[in-house]
Amino acid sequence: EFLKYGTLDTPRKLIETIGDPTTALRTTCETISTSNIVGIVGPVVSREAHVIAPFDASIGIPTISYAATDPELSDRIANPTFYRTVPSDNDAASTIVNLFLKFNWTMCIIIYQNDEFGTGGYKAISNAFLRNNVTVTETMIFDLNTLSIRGDLKSTLTGSLTRIVIVWADTSYATFILQSALKADVVGPLFTWILGSDVPLTAFDEISYDRLVGVLTIGPVVGNLANAPINQTLLNDAYSIWQKYEPESFPGAANVNYYALFAFDAAWTLIQSFAQLCPNSTVSSCITFTNTSFCFDRRVLHIHSIFDIINTNTFLGVSGPVQFSANTTDRVNGIYYIVQNVQRVSHTLKYVPVLISTSSAAWTPQAQTNVIVWPGQSLTAPTGYASLQGVTLYIAVIITPPFTMMKEYVDQYGLTQTKPIGYIPDLIELLQKQIGFVPNITVLPENTTYNSLPDLVANKVYDLVMGDVTILSSRRIKAAFSDSIFDNSLRILTRQKAGTVVHRFGFLRTFELALWMVILACLIWSAFLFSFYEGNAHTDLRNKSILSRIGMSIWFAFGTLIGYGADFHTRSAAGRVLTIGIYITSLVLISAYQAYFTASITVSIAQSSFSGIDDIKNGKVPYNRIGIISGSAMEEYFLREISDGSHTYYILRDKQDMFDKLLSGIIDVSIMDTGFAEFATSSIYCNLTIVGTGFDQSQFGIIYPTKWLYEQALDVSILSLREKGVFNDLKSKWFQTNNCTSASTDTSVRLSLEALTGLFIVFAIFSALSMLMFLWVKCRPLRKCIRQRRSRNAVIPNPVYRPYAQHLPYIAGYQHV
Repeated sequence: EFLKYGTLDTPRKLIETIGDPTTALRTTCETISTSNIVGIVGPVVSREAHVIAPFDASIGIPTISYAATDPELSDRIANPTFYRTVPSDNDAASTIVNLFLKFNWTMCIIIYQNDEFGTGGYKAISNAFLRNNVTVTETMIFDLNTLSIRGDLKSTLTGSLTRIVIVWADTSYATFILQSALKADVVGPLFTWILGSDVPLTAFDEISYDRLVGVLTIGPVVGNLANAPINQTLLNDAYSIWQKYEPESFPGAANVNYYALFAFDAAWTLIQSFAQLCPNSTVSSCITFTNTSFCFDRRVLHIHSIFDIINTNTFLGVSGPVQFSANTTDRVNGIYYIVQNVQRVSHTLKYVPVLISTSSAAWTPQAQTNVIVWPGQSLTAPTGYASLQGVTLYIAVIITPPFTMMKEYVDQYGLTQTKPIGYIPDLIELLQKQIGFVPNITVLPENTTYNSLPDLVANKVYDLVMGDVTILSSRRIKAAFSDSIFDNSLRILTRQKAGTVVHRFGFLRTFELALWMVILACLIWSAFLFSFYEGNAHTDLRNKSILSRIGMSIWFAFGTLIGYGADFHTRSAAGRVLTIGIYITSLVLISAYQAYFTASITVSIAQSSFSGIDDIKNGKVPYNRIGIISGSAMEEYFLREISDGSHTYYILRDKQDMFDKLLSGIIDVSIMDTGFAEFATSSIYCNLTIVGTGFDQSQFGIIYPTKWLYEQALDVSILSLREKGVFNDLKSKWFQTNNCTSASTDTSVRLSLEALTGLFIVFAIFSALSMLMFLWVKCRPLRKCIRQRRSRNAVIPNPVYRPYAQHLPYIAGYQHV
């Protein structure tokens, strides 16, 4: 290129270094001592650049690297004469972060080589991850001296929470690392590897091809791959010169390494800059050197303005737009990155470009036809964390209705078996379908305390413990908890009388409806009889209209029935007998109503005196009448918030002990989780109830070991179920049932019809007597007429005349014919 564009007439030197900083410095010093070097293109690796850049700054010549990416080289103050056409690792870190955000990955492992390139890249990536809430769970070092990874690669990767591995190493070292990973069987399909450099796929045998599918590489590329402009004319001329002078090394335009194009732009930057510095002469004629052979003392004179030219010069190069600034050594535009995917085509492996990023922007598909093939030949992006697919989990559950209950069933052999059912077994089944683990469920003994459950996981007795287990800090010391599987609060549980409610029309509810209907019937019947009996006999009714008679009859019956009386009285014997029956009925009904309504109000007042947890805190219930289950979250709350650490409450063994003590009256109240309390009072213990509102909100979680390998897989699955509304469906299925439909929360004490049946029989008897009396009185003229007729029709015998017969007195009723 220098020959083609002929502005540099000084000798060109090509120095091959071996990646050793000392060797690079030595050969550079030798070359400068014997040649008039005005600029350097290179070095290739960052560890060499850290030595060459200060040296070149001391002698005052520009150095433009095309491959050194260490972010520490970006400092313009520390490296005043250094530039680079390759993007910094800070740009690479930004693109990697965008890749993680694109696929929702939150954790990774980083393996890096122990030199400036590896350390600088690791720091840049870690800092970028830290700003974006991505966790680096493990780091491993590839030792350049031993050409091996420090530590046990297999145990580190399989024991990590993540399945995403980033390798930040040069091509040759990345090849060593990937070969070691294949031997340890930690590549595909369980792990996704992301390499910071392309490794030669020919370095692997065909047996490993399937496991290598899905490997990703990230690296800088030239602009035409990102549909950005490049200087195609300049590129064609460069290829022509290459083929003319060294055709045996030209690989073809499609196979030229991107770093070769970065190198060309680095050289072209120097050519352009020196062309502006010496527009009318050759470089050798406008620049002079100090006459010394010692490289550290050799200086280039009249070259100081070359740096201003480089900082302000902008041109379109073969890799894209090239521009520098005085504030940083980095290229300020023309930055492009590509993701390539290892895919199997027939019997070979090849890199397929799949994603492209421009200036650290979000990743976009490189071509619509190129899809990412992930490890395991999958087209679905991996989650990035350890999968539970096919893993057997030993799960312990604790019996607490309706979270877990035992149900009997008859198996295919006719034998009676038991199986767990409820909220927790249903949740296990849903999680199993979603993430594919194999559950091995054990039901814990009933005397197992809640505070002992984390120990079962910490001691590796079980992988998981599931139930109504509250997430507490004291329990998290021993084990970890998943995201919430049930939002909980505490409630006050007591006997039924402590939770009833007074109705607005409670005064009408003192009598049952049937009783009120019978009273109304008696009222109407009494009014009818009164009107019938007194209609003609009573002067106040005789001359009234039919409606007035009906109204006054109802008024008389109502006033008499309620004991108030009417402003007129009965005149007939039948009416008086009826009034006696009404008075008797009134006496009993009024007495019963007053007694029952007073009892209802008394119960209501007694119930309203206890309203919930505040009354317990205020001491309205003696501590020894409050039952608390030992070793539970309720006990911790009571000790912390109520009793100030005093164990003066009534200690209960378990939930069944709590119910027994409540029902027997040994304790008055207890504290229980809202889910179980609502279920128990609505389905099992109908004579118990809940008082007040919920307090001390908390959450139930699944217990698993601290730093458990599959914790993110489980938590993500739980969150997915929550987003789908599954937990609401489970609550509706297991908690919103009510088998206590006959149990009423009404505070009124009701009087039933059966209790007053005898009273209405007495009223019926008096009604019948009044009707008989009415008929008796109405039949008086008939009876008189009958007697008279009998008297007229009587046969009087002939008198016997005796001597004294004429002196007999006259007897009424006898007449002489």
